[in-house]
Amino acid sequence: MKRLFTLFILASSLVPSFAQKHVYEDLLAAFVDENYEKCLFKAIGYTESDATKKDPMPYLYASMSYYEMSKIEKFTAMEDYKKADREALKYAEKYRKKDKDREFFGNYDDYWTDLNTMAMEKGINHYDAKEYSKGKQLFDAMTSYYPENPGAWVMLALCQYNSNLAKEADLAIKEFDKAMAGVGDISTLPEDQKKLLRIALIQYSMYLKTKGMRDEALSVMDKGKDHFMDDPEFKLQYEEVQ
Repeated sequence: MKRLFTLFILASSLVPSFAQKHVYEDLLAAFVDENYEKCLFKAIGYTESDATKKDPMPYLYASMSYYEMSKIEKFTAMEDYKKADREALKYAEKYRKKDKDREFFGNYDDYWTDLNTMAMEKGINHYDAKEYSKGKQLFDAMTSYYPENPGAWVMLALCQYNSNLAKEADLAIKEFDKAMAGVGDISTLPEDQKKLLRIALIQYSMYLKTKGMRDEALSVMDKGKDHFMDDPEFKLQYEEVQ
């Protein structure tokens, strides 16, 4: 909580410099006090008000409140909050649509790491269980609120390929290529994104190999060869397609 408190005090000190009408100190206070339900109600109220519905911050506070509530059994046992994790992703998507120029985005890196990690773990579990529709929902949300995350695009494409949505999957791979070009050096990615990218490259290479596309499978692995060869699973898959 100390980390979040420091983060939000820093973020709140920056808010007046942005082109929005409200500072939302009430949301900050409720969140820091860990009164997540109160923060959520207030945030949603702002998203429904004509005066503030275009501001990005209420959507972010709603997302963060849902995320914290998704970790608390008292809330997840309630009908209204049993899908709080999905709601956190939904409001993160809505937030990003309001903050297209990323004025606020970079001030909340710790939160994106936490949200990415949650979505990544659940999405990969669904993929491994061949629950591609459920996995697709999660990775689609990830690419909506964080389109710069390359591994999320690959996992989205894999869920789509396995759901006979080849055209959509091909478009997702194009977005992956765009995201990779934007990254430049994989070592600059946050740790959660590096982990997802490593897993995604392995899974995509395995998928291509099952389709008899060994050269393409090797080409995929080559994208991460200089960064992930110390990982035994990555090294094994690389050797499998050589």
